[in-house]
Amino acid sequence: MQPDKPSNWNLPNILTSLRILFIPVFAWLVLLQHWWWAFGLFVALMITDKLDGDIARARGLVTDFGKIADPIADKALMITALVTLNIANSLPMWVTVVIVARELGITVWRMVLLRRGRVVPASKGGKLKTALQTLAVGLYLCPLPEWMNTPTFVVMLLAVAVTVVTGVQYLVDAGKVNK
Repeated sequence: MQPDKPSNWNLPNILTSLRILFIPVFAWLVLLQHWWWAFGLFVALMITDKLDGDIARARGLVTDFGKIADPIADKALMITALVTLNIANSLPMWVTVVIVARELGITVWRMVLLRRGRVVPASKGGKLKTALQTLAVGLYLCPLPEWMNTPTFVVMLLAVAVTVVTGVQYLVDAGKVNK
């Protein structure tokens, strides 16, 4: 007899759903350049990202919905942040292109492998990538003095570098497994 699956109506899934629902509000705040409000909402949405996973694992509330919706919410928020920062003219377009290409490319690749019965677990560098992307976007959103432009851009360059390196590492590791 299989143990009962947790209901999709649980706190972690509600937090994930709220994160998705608030992404357009976040985009609107960035496009209107209401930087403090955009920064505050971004921080709140990133906190819910941490909370939903922690709560789901701690309380045994991991669901198929959560497994699908959480990464979608994560990617949607980060892509929205990058694109709206491009539109607001505070982030170079190439940064967004590189990060989005890697994120979507690896996500599609993982889904293809999953359909073939192979699960590709998150890499060790994935948490560092996410932390650097989050910090970099947060710095861009926060209305800082002009002298912080260079340190902010350096953090974004680090985020781009780790994003690319971890993407390449996924492919290298997959190649080793296939040999």
